[in-house]
Amino acid sequence: MGAQDHDEDDGFSVELRLAGHDTRAEATLAYVLHPDLKSVRTRRLPEHGLAEAVALAAALPGLEMVGAEIVRLPKMQPGMLFGSGKVAELGARMKALDVGLVLIDGPVTPVQQRNLEKEWGVKLLDRTGLILEIFADRALTREGVLQVELAALSYQRTRLVRAWTHLERQRGGLGFVGGPGETQIESDRRAIDDQVVRIKRQLDKVAKTRELHRAARRKVPFPLVALVGYTNAGKSTLFNRITGADVLAKDMLFATLDPTMRGMELPDGRKVILSDTVGFISELPTQLVAAFRATLEEVLEADLILHVRDISHPESSEQAADVRDILTSLGVRAETPQFEIWNKLDLVDDTARAALEAQADKSARIFALSSVTGHGVQTLLDAISQAFEVTRSSEELHLDFAMGRAHAWLHAEGVIENEVLTDTGWTLHVRWTERQAKAFAAV
Repeated sequence: MGAQDHDEDDGFSVELRLAGHDTRAEATLAYVLHPDLKSVRTRRLPEHGLAEAVALAAALPGLEMVGAEIVRLPKMQPGMLFGSGKVAELGARMKALDVGLVLIDGPVTPVQQRNLEKEWGVKLLDRTGLILEIFADRALTREGVLQVELAALSYQRTRLVRAWTHLERQRGGLGFVGGPGETQIESDRRAIDDQVVRIKRQLDKVAKTRELHRAARRKVPFPLVALVGYTNAGKSTLFNRITGADVLAKDMLFATLDPTMRGMELPDGRKVILSDTVGFISELPTQLVAAFRATLEEVLEADLILHVRDISHPESSEQAADVRDILTSLGVRAETPQFEIWNKLDLVDDTARAALEAQADKSARIFALSSVTGHGVQTLLDAISQAFEVTRSSEELHLDFAMGRAHAWLHAEGVIENEVLTDTGWTLHVRWTERQAKAFAAV
């Protein structure tokens, strides 16, 4: 799992591993199943759901895909998810292909997981487990590793009904093997709870550091612009294009996990801070939303949100709806300005491109562009500059000589229109933005 850096008192740590070994050591033959439950209405076509599940699997190293299919389900069976006939049919296929791992694109209960693993002789992961595996592989920073561990523990705690292969022994760890009994399950649960407390304590320290950084940024009144969007929408490529950074940008789900921030100068000379965030996805595990909430707080603080969409994707509208739902659940204020970025324009044909650009031109908040070629990016930057052309107000301030730091700050900001030296300090006439006034109060 990325770069780990555990405290000395950690009794054990979570390692998400497929089939009980490091997925990067050897290839595991994998098969993807996308259940299509007739009684459940979703935004997406099952074919697109399957394609996304395959892309998720492809994002995890060490897997060799040998097949994928949609499984129509009249109703969900509590014991094995699928009916007995379908279980036997799929089992024969798994055996013929020598499948070692089955990925089910949807929720699977612990009982269903245990029964299917026993019936098919494979390891099985549901959608949540797969996304956790990907995040475990991608986490690089201390905070990212801790957040994934916290999410994994929350997920694993609910699955003590079966023998664990995901939690490995480390320095006298618990060794979850062989089907623990009730007493062992309770012991394991307590151990997990202890580890959760430790991780939360460490994350609290990280969160305090992050808040100190935010407080420092508030004193320097640079607007914060946050990039959000569905995973693989091209956020990191756009981030690199307009900041000159070298954030990992691949045609892969969840290529970016740890947030990145860069200062940049807009065409009019104004400085802003641009933040690249983890991509969203439909049915994002609740454990991950909770664990990464501190990271996503940058979005809550944003003065402008850039919602990046892969406009070439057949379900771009459905993906955008998922992103809006997650932003709402995070508590993003309705009044926070948002631009919609129709990215990957280079991947659509000429006719569609012309239509999209014409549609975007009719809106002041939609921008059609290609972050790969740079087409349309300058128009976006100009619009961001205009978005921060805010109203300035005039005010008279009286500062005594003890407030030299505040006096210097006002000069550095260039907001002083007139200044008179008095016996006790300075009388100043300033013209500033609301943001500058708030930042001054914190100096």
